[in-house]
Amino acid sequence: MDELADRFFAAVSAGDTETLTSLYSPDARIWHNDKQAEETVSENLRVLRWLSRTVEDLRYEDIRRHCLPDGFAQQHVLRGHLPGYGALEVPASLFVRIDDGHITRIDEYVDSAATQPLREVSDRTRR
Repeated sequence: MDELADRFFAAVSAGDTETLTSLYSPDARIWHNDKQAEETVSENLRVLRWLSRTVEDLRYEDIRRHCLPDGFAQQHVLRGHLPGYGALEVPASLFVRIDDGHITRIDEYVDSAATQPLREVSDRTRR
C-alpha cells in the first residue's frame, strides 16, 4: 500500500497523468467534500493536470498514512506557491480504496477555506 501511495502522490506532484492512469481502476470514482460530488478518472486527471501546472513547487508534507485492509487513509498538507496569491497550504485527508493493485475510490476531505484561492484562479482561467 505504501509503495502505491508514494507513486500516486509523486505522480500528482509531477503532473504525471500516465502513471496516475495506470494506478486508477478505469471505473474509479473520486469524491470531494467541498463539491459534494464524485468525479470520474478523466475528470479527476483534468483537475490534477491543472493543479500541477498552476501551483509551483507542489508537494505533500506532514504526511500521516495508515494502511487499511482495503487501501489506506492519509492526512497531509498540500503546499506550494500559487502565483498571484503566494504560499498555498491545504490540509486534507483521503480515504483510498484499492482492489487488485488499482485505486477504485478516493474520498477526499479538504479545508474549503484553504482551497478558495485555487477556486478563484480556476474561475479566472475559465473566463
